[in-house]
Amino acid sequence: MLKDKKIVIIGGTSGIGLSAAKAFVNHGARVVAFGLEPEKDPEISNCTYLIGDARDEHQVKAALQKCISEYGGLDGLYHVAGGSGRKWGDGPLHELTKDAWVKTLELNLDSVMVSNKLIIRYWLEHKQAGSILNLSTLLATDPSPKHFHTHAYAAAKSAIIGFSKSVASYYAQFDIRINVLSPGLVDTPMAQRAAENEDILKFIRTKQPLDGGRMLKAADLDGAAVYFLSDYSASTTGQVLGVDGGWSISEGQY
Repeated sequence: MLKDKKIVIIGGTSGIGLSAAKAFVNHGARVVAFGLEPEKDPEISNCTYLIGDARDEHQVKAALQKCISEYGGLDGLYHVAGGSGRKWGDGPLHELTKDAWVKTLELNLDSVMVSNKLIIRYWLEHKQAGSILNLSTLLATDPSPKHFHTHAYAAAKSAIIGFSKSVASYYAQFDIRINVLSPGLVDTPMAQRAAENEDILKFIRTKQPLDGGRMLKAADLDGAAVYFLSDYSASTTGQVLGVDGGWSISEGQY
């Protein structure tokens, strides 16, 4: 499905992004996986790893240039990078600090703006079509207040949806597509707090009831990501797809 596609994954060195890198290569793509974590899989061929910060425009631009120089082009972008702002003080609004708000939005929203802007500039300059997939979360549209109450994070991920739809509307005339993947709770390094909390796991068994009621695996998102970065989605833009194990249609029991 991705034969000869050249794709950059921002946040591609661990978790959801690393799983996608494997899937993209298995479908014929050549990939630059860019991220903070040194984790990588040496068994993946046609995948180049770069360590860097998604908030740094110069480093993100270098990742895009690496894909061009290494593989001869640039067809798609999967922006996965982001994360919890708990370490800075993200939480309920009455406890939220300005510093936590700014840093959480910078990590989750500013980074998306940077990567999307840079790749769209490249496509416009080269009169080329392309596909962007940005990562949001079901918490942006279907909140769960008892266990998940980081309001700056929810605001940033909600803004990614509005941003992506607005950008998709403007650039559709250039055959540039922007879509959003919105997962439920995924078992990644960021989700270790949830994965180690029996109360949350019990809740997830009814909130994400598919397949016995479990946290998603990173690989559960790969099929949707492959679709959006492939030509099979050539007529799809400005859309949000929830891959959530049933989160959005399940009440969840405490």
